[in-house]
Amino acid sequence: MADTQYILPNDIGVSSLDCREAFRLLSPAERLYAHHLSRAAWYGGLAVLLQTSPEAPYIYALLSRLFRAQDPDQLRQHALAEGLTEEDYQEKLERVILGSEAAQQHPEEVRGLWQTCGELMFCLEPRLRHLGLGKEGITTYFSGNCTMEDAKLAQDFLDSQNLSAYNTRLFKEVDREGKPHYEVRLASVLGTEPSPDSEVTSKLKSYEFRGSPFQVTRGDYAPILQKVVEQLDKAKAYAANSHQKQMLAQYIDSFTQGSIEAHKRGSRFWIQDKGPIVESYIGFIESYRDPFGSRGEFEGFVAVVNKAMSAKFERLVASAEQLLKELPWPPAFEKDKFLTPDFTSLDVLTFAGSGIPAGINIPNYDDLRQTEGFKNVSLGNVLAVAYATQREKLTFLEEDDKDLYILWKGPSFDVQVGLHELLGHGSGKLFVQDEKGAFNFDQETVINPETGEQIQSWYRTGETWDSKFSTIASSYEECRAESVGLYLCLHPQVLEIFGFEGADAEDVIYVNWLNMVRAGLLALEFYTPEASNWRQAHMQARFVILRVLLEAGEGLVTITPTTGSDGRPDARVRLDRSKIHSVGKPALERFLRKLQVLKSTGDVAGGRALYEGYAAVTDAPPECFLTLRDTVLLRKESRKLIVQPNTRLEGSDVQLLEYEASAAGLIRSFTERFPEDGPELEEILTQLATADARFWKGPSEAPSGQA
Repeated sequence: MADTQYILPNDIGVSSLDCREAFRLLSPAERLYAHHLSRAAWYGGLAVLLQTSPEAPYIYALLSRLFRAQDPDQLRQHALAEGLTEEDYQEKLERVILGSEAAQQHPEEVRGLWQTCGELMFCLEPRLRHLGLGKEGITTYFSGNCTMEDAKLAQDFLDSQNLSAYNTRLFKEVDREGKPHYEVRLASVLGTEPSPDSEVTSKLKSYEFRGSPFQVTRGDYAPILQKVVEQLDKAKAYAANSHQKQMLAQYIDSFTQGSIEAHKRGSRFWIQDKGPIVESYIGFIESYRDPFGSRGEFEGFVAVVNKAMSAKFERLVASAEQLLKELPWPPAFEKDKFLTPDFTSLDVLTFAGSGIPAGINIPNYDDLRQTEGFKNVSLGNVLAVAYATQREKLTFLEEDDKDLYILWKGPSFDVQVGLHELLGHGSGKLFVQDEKGAFNFDQETVINPETGEQIQSWYRTGETWDSKFSTIASSYEECRAESVGLYLCLHPQVLEIFGFEGADAEDVIYVNWLNMVRAGLLALEFYTPEASNWRQAHMQARFVILRVLLEAGEGLVTITPTTGSDGRPDARVRLDRSKIHSVGKPALERFLRKLQVLKSTGDVAGGRALYEGYAAVTDAPPECFLTLRDTVLLRKESRKLIVQPNTRLEGSDVQLLEYEASAAGLIRSFTERFPEDGPELEEILTQLATADARFWKGPSEAPSGQA
């Protein structure tokens, strides 16, 4: 059973993102702006390969070379002509690759790439199955010999120097005496060459911290970021206003110098750029895939405003200050002033990264969010394809719930995403003591509602939510935002904003809550019993909410093991809709208040005890979650692949290139993404990966004797 989650069917679902109409309505200048931003995002997205696993860049280079020589149809015909059957073509990758046109043209290079990544690609050794530190998994945010203790030490060092971890990686080498030496490497175009003084150059030196040598360097992903910077510079010529021009100038400085402070300045201009037709964001953003929870994955998106849905979100923003008062924590735990954000529904043109979310609330910098504000976006054309459900594939629901679920899942998810992003991520205050010793709250009068005492803990200079709560920060915050969405969707004013009243409004509430408890069960796919850890922040958050609602009792939520019509184990999730308001709401209210109070006060010990307690997966009755996990894996539906369009510059015109919703369409979208510099990018990626390969080699993966 353990290995089934690592097997994907050949008939996995594929959907295409539709942004044709949104793109058609853009002016020539807006199209050029979107094109160059998209190019920057796609180039930068290649850095994700170097942030994932040692073999990822080689897999990309191998597949890129394979499909540059032959498109999927040609490769298939070639393989069949060479004597392979249809089944062989689907399942025997080595034979397909080594018999391909690419291998015939460049036999040594293709064979070398295959030998580097072929075995690792299919390896199911426990440590190589998923992301993690030390014996728990693999990650290239850290050298292979780093442990959680090394990650904590490095975070303390970064905090002491007021350096952000977002654009860093950590490499450890052990000298002949067994002493560890650490390199903190910043992502930047510039490396060791002399450069004008900046806020970064003064940090590039050797340090001694708690008895361990640290060296701060830069130049990570340099040739990739060079291409990002070139495209951002071209985009500046088509910027709609001074905010966009200054934003891009700061991003360029950030990626050139390795400066998160410059990226913050760019983000300030981005926040001030209200209601642009073409919306974008780019940088080292989300920390979900860092096992320690502090380093940002490179991400870039470009999207176009959907005016009809945006009008609903604007009405939600207009009601936000009133709705914030409905949240179950005292006013002192809410921001001093609600900084009215942009909230738009966007049709995605480009989203480069490891996945495409349904909504975003950014920037993630705590200091900006508390004092300058943020933006919310809902990605409408992603919602339309990624979360569509066929009745026959709906698992774990009662038959009489399925039609209602299909009818209202989309509308209810619009409501949940809106509340999650705007009033979930957008709410709550962090109690901070600044470098001068001043507090942003009244120590005498503010009382902790959970203890009845004065505030005992807070954030000090240099500490952030991510650095303080580290491994649980992302999931805890997603849980808080999801809980806010569930809680506030019960408010009639919210449902009226989205156009739902009466019986329809009650159905939206029911399906939203039902979707959450079902998602909590489905989340078990992302739990690893061998390591007792969760591999995905949102999934862990939804399981925690399921546990809270089960704990509420009185038959609000029940999970019943059953036997399916195929004779195999199955289960049914039931939500008593008559008890959502009377039982569910009070339970969520108590839980939400605890989450916010622990977050506001920076109470890491209390936060961990609460969150990890609910996130624990055991086989204790009555639910027996470990046994249910086997059922979830047995019944799981693979997540869809999403095909994105490309833009191509023809003279001074920008063309939109669209692709069919198939595996072949997905492959074509990638080969046509880099039509001229495909070979150069393959070489860049393999050279960068090879330069650091020693950090993940050998039985102990412990580079030594070289520090």
